[in-house]
Amino acid sequence: MQVLSSDSTSGSTYHTHLTELKFSALPLEPRLHQGISDAGFTHCTPIQASTLPLTLAQKDVAGQAQTGTGKTAAYLITLFQRLLSSLPPEDRKPGPRALVLAPTRELAIQIHEDATALNKYLSYKLGLVFGGKDYEKQRQHIASGVDVLIGTPGRFIDYYKQKIFGLKNIQVMVLDEADRMFDLGFIRDIRYVLRRLPAPRERLNMLFSATLSHRVLELAYEHMNEPELIQIDPDKVTVDSVRQSIYFPSNDEKIPLLISLLKKIGSQRTMVFVNTRREADRLQDYLNHNGIYAKAISGDVPQSKRMRMLKKFQSGELPVLVGTDVASRGLHIPDVSHVFNYDLPQDSEDYVHRIGRTARAGASGHAVSFGCEEYVTSLPEIEEFIGKPIPVIGIKMGMLIDVQRPPVKKRKPKERTKTQTGSKFSRKKS
Repeated sequence: MQVLSSDSTSGSTYHTHLTELKFSALPLEPRLHQGISDAGFTHCTPIQASTLPLTLAQKDVAGQAQTGTGKTAAYLITLFQRLLSSLPPEDRKPGPRALVLAPTRELAIQIHEDATALNKYLSYKLGLVFGGKDYEKQRQHIASGVDVLIGTPGRFIDYYKQKIFGLKNIQVMVLDEADRMFDLGFIRDIRYVLRRLPAPRERLNMLFSATLSHRVLELAYEHMNEPELIQIDPDKVTVDSVRQSIYFPSNDEKIPLLISLLKKIGSQRTMVFVNTRREADRLQDYLNHNGIYAKAISGDVPQSKRMRMLKKFQSGELPVLVGTDVASRGLHIPDVSHVFNYDLPQDSEDYVHRIGRTARAGASGHAVSFGCEEYVTSLPEIEEFIGKPIPVIGIKMGMLIDVQRPPVKKRKPKERTKTQTGSKFSRKKS
């Protein structure tokens, strides 16, 4: 495995958001060039400039770069060019030619949207599979035949075991956010899929992630064809354009401080992260009761409702999105101005992925954390992981405003069962 890396001291253009390499200079099919142009892409980001010359030359890569630096476009452009420049297998049976696996449904949906944009002038049929909704609708669409299949491991394997499609035609395999696959316990599923694909030398393999751990690299060695390791600023896990800061409120001061700060900044496209679903719901109630429109998103929210929330947040109709860590990965939402760690995460990598929701695609952003009594113990590990201390801001007089407590929600009394109210009690009384 060859290691290629770059940093801001190399004298290259990698310290900026974009490089000098133009997409128009890459050997791509004209219709794909047109889709890239319509998407507004002109110059490559560092991860794109480092990987595309290799992947377009049919070399496998394992790419590492900070969140929001263009990894998705890098592998989708390669994927489509590979399909355009190669013929389907001669003895082709029903099944996709390209496969993209992602750890979360939000990320899978976003990848599908990006692929749809790049596929604008192409004729490939795209498929999307993920759990939580549309089981039969997804099943029928995949059964009708797709060229590119994007999805999460669980639902993908479910349909595969039903023999809805085969995997013998795969010419491109992509694993996105491979480290998260491990975190969420998907690694056995991933190995199950990879062992049923054509041999690594018979397909193009790409693995992308914000972090590349030893276990991820072992996966690359085992299931890829001598991949080249691409690392952009490998010692810098957070982008410079995220301005980080931390306050140290007591537990009782957190809500007044948050509401004060949200009102001060205007709370447009702001994400607030908490560690539990219960706290997300509680915070949503407090914010709404104090004049800040907010919705809580977590793994327990039905998929259709989640999608409506995300669309409102993307459009600007919903200014504040409160989320657990399920929302920190795979949300590619432009112009998020602020990220609040209302609860400091207990995992250092989750901190990086949370604040990576802002300052995407070269924009600037703010990441504000609360080091409260309950979760401040994770701060030393976070600062060690990001390689620098987070600047401390003192809580000034007037910042802890009076807040209105939302009314306590009354629980509906449980209905008595027939056994409790029926003839059994009547007989006992008699």
